[in-house]
Amino acid sequence: MANYYTDTPSLKHHLHHPLMRRIVELKERHYKDSGEFDYAPVDFEDALDSYEKVLEIVGEICDEIIAPNAEAVDHDGPTVENGRVSYAKGTRKNLDALTGAGLMGVSMPRRFGGLNFPIITNIMAADMTSRADASFQNLWGLQECAETLYEFGNEDQHQRYIPRVCAGETMSMDLTEPDAGSDLQAVMLKASYDDSENCWRLNGVKRFITNGDSDIHLVLARSEEGTKDGRGLSMYVYDKQNGGLTVRRIENKLGIKGAPTCELVFRNAKAELCGERRLGLIKYVMALMNGARLGITAQSVGISEAAYREGYAYALERRQFGKTIINFPAIYEMVAMMRARTDASRSMLYETARFVDIHKALDDIARERKLTPEERQEQKKYAKLADAYTPIGKAICTEFANQNAYDAIQIHGGSGFMKDYPVERIYRDARITTIYEGTTQLQVVAAIRGVTTGAYLNKIREYESTEIAPELAALKRNLIIMTEEYEHAVKHVLSANDNEYIDFHARRMVEMAGYIIMGYLLVSDANRDREYMRSAHNFVKYAKAKVNANATFIAGSSIDDMGFFKC
Repeated sequence: MANYYTDTPSLKHHLHHPLMRRIVELKERHYKDSGEFDYAPVDFEDALDSYEKVLEIVGEICDEIIAPNAEAVDHDGPTVENGRVSYAKGTRKNLDALTGAGLMGVSMPRRFGGLNFPIITNIMAADMTSRADASFQNLWGLQECAETLYEFGNEDQHQRYIPRVCAGETMSMDLTEPDAGSDLQAVMLKASYDDSENCWRLNGVKRFITNGDSDIHLVLARSEEGTKDGRGLSMYVYDKQNGGLTVRRIENKLGIKGAPTCELVFRNAKAELCGERRLGLIKYVMALMNGARLGITAQSVGISEAAYREGYAYALERRQFGKTIINFPAIYEMVAMMRARTDASRSMLYETARFVDIHKALDDIARERKLTPEERQEQKKYAKLADAYTPIGKAICTEFANQNAYDAIQIHGGSGFMKDYPVERIYRDARITTIYEGTTQLQVVAAIRGVTTGAYLNKIREYESTEIAPELAALKRNLIIMTEEYEHAVKHVLSANDNEYIDFHARRMVEMAGYIIMGYLLVSDANRDREYMRSAHNFVKYAKAKVNANATFIAGSSIDDMGFFKC
């Protein structure tokens, strides 16, 4: 039987990255759990072995259960009756399989029933499940809401809720409202304190809530009467067992049909405050969204992988004009670029996940003891890198997933337009990735700070200083040229000293930085494993053309040009 972990060598490649030793060291705290839990690792090698065994189980479930269920789940979808959601039969089987294997709450501490694995293993599982069925990842991936509850909830909430997630209960994050989509400052769902019951009550409507009939909800609500901005919002934990919430309807969507996207009505629903009042949006939801964006990046990588495999397999089988279509340059170039985009996306995803793992582990240690000056410096460094890489990765990787899905259908020709082939579903599922958890345009808004502060350039220079094998020198020279073009373009834009002009060119500058970073990451991968040489070569050539085009556009532009684009 196939296995989604073992048949994708790049997953093991990233799991054995040099930074993993530091990540495991921080996560395991000198392996102190080994004396209390018989499944806790005793050293670094034992930890990696545990990760691999679990990832192989996920890979097996993806191949034997989730992927075979995907088409039926897409066709049947969830239903709602009397205000409650029922999953498609295949979705229920998927959840039962993962729960039975003990794969819920993977990154939670062992004392709550979790495995205490680093975030990167969760991301690898998300990568594989998204390849099998992207819609299912939207359900299973929401267990990562437990990360936010663990980070900002109190110990009593940890004890009551996190073991339930580890045992298989599902979660959701209830943010969006009919009049508050990307602009979450406009959230108006009301939270009022009930003195008689010593609890909070929620009233209002939420819309576009993934897995909206989950067991445990994190809800953004307006706690401060009379306010209209983000400072009046707090975050709450709502338990389905307490009642007061009904599902009005499930949205009829283009794709991701297996995951119910719900409109919710809260009627005097009992809830409890998570963290402090007024910090719901400006602190807690921002952390929650960063985790969700990393998850969507993983979903897009899984979709890219699925699209590539479907396109490649079809090109090997389909014969036209006396030969298989993979032998036509127009097709083999398309397939090669799909592979390169997938490898580049995966490298960006796991680089970001490593940064997140280190700073999150140090954040957790800081709740137990005072960090040393060196640890505080390390925490600050990786937190900044995670904040810079999360939006740029989400922006580019999701766009690549859409391109790969588009190309997979193109390779199939007319057959790809039919529901007889998985690429039709993959194409529909890919489309949402550039929209939810912040559109590509909003990711650019978040990422432009990394351009203007020099954060991306500084990291690029760090990659540039790394020693590589002689056969990779030509690729590195191209990346150095691209970096010079990027640096000149940024100086040209910033010299105008006009914020609107910066915004006008933000997408181009962010894209240039992202392509250069991805190029260096692939060169680094090829330096460790020559199997990446082909993708590194193809991606750097592609990126060079894109960077040059953006640099040329910026160099030939002025503030006056913006007027021609305005409606």
